[in-house]
Amino acid sequence: MRLCTVALALMLAGGAWAGEEVERSPITNSRWEELSLTPDVYDNPYAVSLFSAPNGEDKARLWSQTKSVAAYGVGVAGFIALLPEDISNWERDDIGLFDKWWDNVSDGPVWDRDVWYINYIGHPYFGGVYYQVARKSGYRQWDAFVYSFLMSTFYWEYGLEAFAEIPAIQDLVVTPVLGWVYGEWAFNKEQEIWANGGKVWGSEGWGSTALFFLDPVDSIGRGINNLVGRQLIKAGTGYVTLNELTMADGGTDTQVQLQLRYRFGGGDEGMRPPKTGYMPSDDPVDTGIVGLTLGTTWVEPDSKWGVKAGPAAVMTLGLYFTPSFSTRLSYARGDLDEKGSGKQLTYENYSLDAQYYFMAEQALRPYLIGGVGETMWEQDRDRKTFQVNGGAGLHWRWHRNWALQGQWRAFHSTSASTTDSMAEVQLVYRFGGGER
Repeated sequence: MRLCTVALALMLAGGAWAGEEVERSPITNSRWEELSLTPDVYDNPYAVSLFSAPNGEDKARLWSQTKSVAAYGVGVAGFIALLPEDISNWERDDIGLFDKWWDNVSDGPVWDRDVWYINYIGHPYFGGVYYQVARKSGYRQWDAFVYSFLMSTFYWEYGLEAFAEIPAIQDLVVTPVLGWVYGEWAFNKEQEIWANGGKVWGSEGWGSTALFFLDPVDSIGRGINNLVGRQLIKAGTGYVTLNELTMADGGTDTQVQLQLRYRFGGGDEGMRPPKTGYMPSDDPVDTGIVGLTLGTTWVEPDSKWGVKAGPAAVMTLGLYFTPSFSTRLSYARGDLDEKGSGKQLTYENYSLDAQYYFMAEQALRPYLIGGVGETMWEQDRDRKTFQVNGGAGLHWRWHRNWALQGQWRAFHSTSASTTDSMAEVQLVYRFGGGER
C-alpha cells in the first residue's frame, strides 16, 4: 500500500489536536466508462440523465457535492468581494442587497469588462470544477457539461455573482463550454497521475499538489470528512495530524495539517483503489463538438453611423452538434475611423448564431447563418443597438480538428434603421478528437 498526501496548513495559535488517524471513508469517484451500459444508451445522444440517473450514475454523490459547492461558493464570492474593484468589476454601493440583485438580473445579460484572466482562465477553471462534480459521479461528458452550465448560470452568474454585478454574456458561454474542455482534460490528467504512482516529475509532493488543484471540491470534501470523523460529504479519504514547526526566530508554532490521503493498491475492507488510466468510450458526444475560431473581418457600417469601413478581429466559441448544425457565440472588435474628424471609434459586435451546413458529409460545405446580438460603440452600453443577422458561408475541413471558413453577414437594427455588413475569414479548431 502506498499513500500520497496534500498538506494544507491551517494556522492555530496553540491548541491541542490528537495526532491519531481518524476513520477513513471509501473513495466515491466513479466513471461513466465503468458502468454496464445497454446497447441503446446512445440512441438519443443529447438525452440528459442528470435528474434520473437511469444507467447507474451516482446521483447521491452528485447531490452531496452540489451542496458542498454551494457552500464553498459563498467563500469564493467573499474573496472576490475583497479584490480591488478594477479587478473584480464588482460595484459597491448603498442599494439593498436583494434590490441590487434584482436590478442586476433585470439589466442583464451584458458584455462585461472583467480582466482577461478572470474571464478566460478563472471562469473556465471553475467551469471545469463544476464539470468534474458530475463526471466523477459516473455521468457522461454531455451530462457533466449540462451540470456545469446549470451551476455556472443559475447558481453563480444569476445567483451569487448577481448580487454584485450584472450577468455577463461571455461568462454564460465561456464558463461551461471551455470548462468542459478543461474539466475533461483535468479528469483524464488525474488518471494519468494515478497511473504514474501519484507522482509528477518524480515527486509525490508535486503529484499531490496537482491532484488537489485538478479537483479541489473532492479534495476539500475528503478533508472535511476527516475533520468531523464521518462521511459528511460523499468524497474520498484523509486524516488530521498535529505538528510542531520551528519558526524563523527560533521559536515553535503549532500547526494543524489537513492531509488528504488517496489510497491505491490494496486496502481495508470497504476501501477500493481508484482505477487509473484512460478508458475509451463509444459516446458520440465528447469535447470534439467544442469549436473555437479566430480570424479577421471587414466591417462595412451603415452610412448613418458616419464611420468608415475597416478591419476587425473576430472570434467565436460554440458547439458543433452534428456535421449539419452548430451554434456559436461570435465577437468582433476593431477601431474604425469616424468620417470627417478621422477619430478612431471602438466598434464591437457580439451575437449568438446558428449555422446549418449543406452537404454535411463533404469536406467543403456551404452553410447558412443567422442570429441575434448587439453592436456597441466606444464600450458605451448606452450606445448599443440590438440587431438580427443573416448570411451565408463556405466551410472547408481539411483535418478532423481543423477547418477554414469564409462568410458574409448583414446585421439589421429595426430601432436604429441601420444595416451593417461583415465579410469574415476564420480558422476553426475543434477540441479533443475533433469531428468524427
